[in-house]
Amino acid sequence: MTATRSPWATALLFILLTLGGGLLIGSVSMPDAWFASLVKPSFQPPNWLFGPVWSVLYILIGIAGARLFMKASSSPAMKLWWMQLVLNFLWSPAFFALHMPGTALAIVALLWITLVALIRAAFPVDRPAALLLVPYLLWVSFATLLNGAIVMLN
Repeated sequence: MTATRSPWATALLFILLTLGGGLLIGSVSMPDAWFASLVKPSFQPPNWLFGPVWSVLYILIGIAGARLFMKASSSPAMKLWWMQLVLNFLWSPAFFALHMPGTALAIVALLWITLVALIRAAFPVDRPAALLLVPYLLWVSFATLLNGAIVMLN
């Protein structure tokens, strides 16, 4: 990406990266019979909820990434943004494709830590970008609890 790219084009590229990447990874690591056989906690949301929630979150993540990229492309906040994306994209294959909920729990715990660090690092660079990541942190907090419960119940 170049410095002359418009903010809208940059935002669109980041949204396509996050939303497209999330949809691609989700499509190749869908819940299967193994997942259906697991004992789930009482607070497990219905499966249909995850797609819409993640779609909205990926858009917010993409906008936050674009804002950080345009303000400080080589900042610690931007490095943490890339790190969270890698961890995010690793979780579904670890859990659903490899059937390794313990490994997935470690990944989501690292993701949570990375998100907290990212929000803290992003706040002085671009406050709206940091705030756009708060719903993501809340959902990852819930996902960590859910993943941990599944590990404990199985």
